[in-house]
Amino acid sequence: MNGIGIDVSKQQLDVGTTDGEILQVRNTAAGFAELEAWLKEHPADQIVLEATGGYEQRVLDFLHKAGRPVVRANALRARRLAQGMGHVAKTDRLDACALAKMAVLVKLHAYQPLEPWQQRMREFVRARRQAMQALTVARQQQEMVGDRELRRLLQANITRLQTLVARLGKQIGEQVEQQPQLAVMKSMKGVGPALQAVLASHLPELGRISGKAIASLVGVAPMSHDSGTMRGKRSIHGGRAEIRQVLYMAAMSAMRHEPRLRDFYRSLRARGKEGKVAIVAVMRKMLVILNARVRDAESGPIPA
Repeated sequence: MNGIGIDVSKQQLDVGTTDGEILQVRNTAAGFAELEAWLKEHPADQIVLEATGGYEQRVLDFLHKAGRPVVRANALRARRLAQGMGHVAKTDRLDACALAKMAVLVKLHAYQPLEPWQQRMREFVRARRQAMQALTVARQQQEMVGDRELRRLLQANITRLQTLVARLGKQIGEQVEQQPQLAVMKSMKGVGPALQAVLASHLPELGRISGKAIASLVGVAPMSHDSGTMRGKRSIHGGRAEIRQVLYMAAMSAMRHEPRLRDFYRSLRARGKEGKVAIVAVMRKMLVILNARVRDAESGPIPA
């Protein structure tokens, strides 16, 4: 099996093979054409790119359209695999070769591009998240200021960001309403447009894989830490943090208004589970239930 890894940055792509061969091209349309010509001479069973906050999106779509077996890998998983193989140093070229070895060793889910409406929704979701982060920083900045005139200036910025967050939230809600297939999620109390949008745009696998697999993708599946007779504390890590942030807020609401989840949370607490552990368990249960409902809705009614 031949593998190719691509380390992506804003300006360039570092392409590596398992043999250590390296190609550098610009992260532009012209660079993609050069990459495609090179790939014709270097066939691969799997091409692995690292998720880099969006800079990889254009080359992913280009390679998929060209019919290449391309995969987007979790950055943390890729780095840990590289370290496990003895790659302690970190450069773009070394990362590309490590990703090439990952392509050989690990069979990953092939990349599937989002629908145009999902791509648009993702951009709005990202913009709203960034605006909310900026709003948090602006509020913290104002808290540290005592001068009244400066506080008024900072308040103007806070007001502007609040307006932007509200407008983005309204537009996201309108986009969700335009996709009737998302309505099945609203059958669970606590699920609103924010969670519907982030699941639709950041978790296209919802309803298409098992509940266990979907929980692992998001990063709410507990990982064992056992050895011999020792039974360590289970924890979660990795996954898609942008989903967990919104899912957490939805879980807090669902625990108050959805009887099934409220009883589940209370039973966990009664058995001595820590509060945070119980909340993560509720998040996981929510996700598994939503996964099943989306799957059933997409499969359609059972014929008479």
